[in-house]
Amino acid sequence: MHWQTILWLCCYVFVVTVLSAFGLHRWYLVSLFWRNYRNPPKPLGRFEKLPLVTVQLPIFNELHVVSRLIKSVSELDYPRGLLEIQILDDSTDETRKICEAETEALRAQGFDVTLIHRTDRTGYKAGALENGMAKAKGDFLFILDADFVPQPGILHELVHYFTDPKIGLVQTRWGHLNRDYSLLTKVQALFLDGHLVVEQVARSRSGRFFNFNGTAGIWRKQAIIDGGGWEHDTLTEDLDLSYRSQMKGWKFIFLKDVVCPAELPVDMNGFKSQQHRWTKGSIQTCRKMLGPIWRSSMPFMLKVEATVHLTANYAYLLLILMLFLIFPGAGAEFKMGGYRALFFDLPVFILTTLSISFFYLSSQIAAYPKTGWKNIIYLPVLFGLMAGLSISNGKAVLEAMLGQESAFIRTPKYGIEKKGQKWKKAGYGGVKSLVVGVEIILAVYFTGVVIFAILNNYWYSVPFLIMFMLGFWYVVAGSLQRLFPNRQSEPSGGPAAA
Repeated sequence: MHWQTILWLCCYVFVVTVLSAFGLHRWYLVSLFWRNYRNPPKPLGRFEKLPLVTVQLPIFNELHVVSRLIKSVSELDYPRGLLEIQILDDSTDETRKICEAETEALRAQGFDVTLIHRTDRTGYKAGALENGMAKAKGDFLFILDADFVPQPGILHELVHYFTDPKIGLVQTRWGHLNRDYSLLTKVQALFLDGHLVVEQVARSRSGRFFNFNGTAGIWRKQAIIDGGGWEHDTLTEDLDLSYRSQMKGWKFIFLKDVVCPAELPVDMNGFKSQQHRWTKGSIQTCRKMLGPIWRSSMPFMLKVEATVHLTANYAYLLLILMLFLIFPGAGAEFKMGGYRALFFDLPVFILTTLSISFFYLSSQIAAYPKTGWKNIIYLPVLFGLMAGLSISNGKAVLEAMLGQESAFIRTPKYGIEKKGQKWKKAGYGGVKSLVVGVEIILAVYFTGVVIFAILNNYWYSVPFLIMFMLGFWYVVAGSLQRLFPNRQSEPSGGPAAA
């Protein structure tokens, strides 16, 4: 072998080994999920007298959805005298006036409602929640982001779990108001369901640590205080606080069958900025919490599982490397006949592609027993989309590793719930960066690689190369569409684009 071949082989083996380890962990989660699937948690008892609950609504420039949120909160089926509403508004646009008007309307209806407007956004969402908690009357805090629409009876389904004094958080599963709006929203729903169904159920019901999803859950105020309160040195304050609180001994519950619907981003740039924030924040939390986790008295296996959980997004850097390593692997540089397929390619396929497929298939079957299996047709699109997002998310990982700070960028929402609904004009949009230029280069690169592979009969790698090519072109098309807002009537990823 030439030295170039040896170098490629070493890099390739390293990348696929680590990715296979993450894939093996997915098999582990799927196994935990199905072993615990039919053992849902039950309340220890029921409150004879319902407790006071404070509903916290952190808001920042949510022009199109804030009224919908506040209306749904006003329809909660809970004693009005035991319900406090905090509108935590940091807005700098017309949303501020909407919040003021909605506050007055709620007061006229007899609600205990407080509007807290900050001109200093220190701490962003975490700062707003911390500021609100200091003034909250309730011992239980129900947090809702602006794009959520809680069902009227949701508090009755959640609050009785707190009859167990060890419970610090009860988290619901997110639903999807606009799942069928476009190809992009369908793929996002599939992606989120994997985490919200398989991961959360597997971890919560097997005694592993799992995280608050930032919204649609009730905290016991004391659990927040014991965990050190809301801190804003990461972009995922929810993940950070979850680990700190659980390390103090508080128990969390995840309710798969209690669903709180929310709006999925319909704009590719909005989706990318959301994923960038979540990815960067998770690595920031990883760097912050791994040391305390391993120095704690937690059982060894819990430490291992928490480590895999917090390091999972490093896989985006490995995916970027794989994008460039797979092409040499398609050629004649590395041939071992049938031995390669038997001892190398097949195990890697089982540990990566197959594990991810079963992971998402399990989530769809469990979440939608009658129709969920049909959603698996979007899995190839999800694979391609994740490849297309690897540059943006890989950049997020590197920023976190280098300690580069950035603002909390909200995910723009437009009040879009159904297919065919028209775009609402606003100055909201995802963060634009030079990343799209790199994505264009890679889209062109993989187009050339696909053509080369076909012409040279490297059929083994063609399906994967086509998936990467289409993934980059899909992300590029969605990203560029927002650069020409006057030439479109619907958001990126809308029915026409799909």
